[in-house]
Amino acid sequence: MVSSFNDSFSVVCLCAEWCGTCRAYRAAFAGLGARFPGARFHWLDIEDQADQLGDIDIENFPTLLISRGTAILYFGVMLPHPEHLVRILDNFQAQDGRESLAYAHADPLRRAWQKDPDLQNLLRYLAP
Repeated sequence: MVSSFNDSFSVVCLCAEWCGTCRAYRAAFAGLGARFPGARFHWLDIEDQADQLGDIDIENFPTLLISRGTAILYFGVMLPHPEHLVRILDNFQAQDGRESLAYAHADPLRRAWQKDPDLQNLLRYLAP
């Protein structure tokens, strides 16, 4: 499994245009692409792209999904402060592929993300 591991990072922000917090966060989120040139940053409006989300439950905004290859490392609400995302991405990028896979399967919640068909479909939709 590790030998075929895709090492690329994706960062997906699930927001809504009507959300003032999302609108305020969007420019900062987009700007992080320059700091992390090896990562793909995606902004998804949950209403405009609802068909791609399936039954993914969005509890609050912004909700982020961070993956390395097909391994989901983070899925949940994150305060809309770019420094929080920078810190978590720095930590994830410091891991090698084996460490990321171990992290993705280290607890029941993260293991559930790996098997969630809607999250996996979203990753496939966003794949290059």
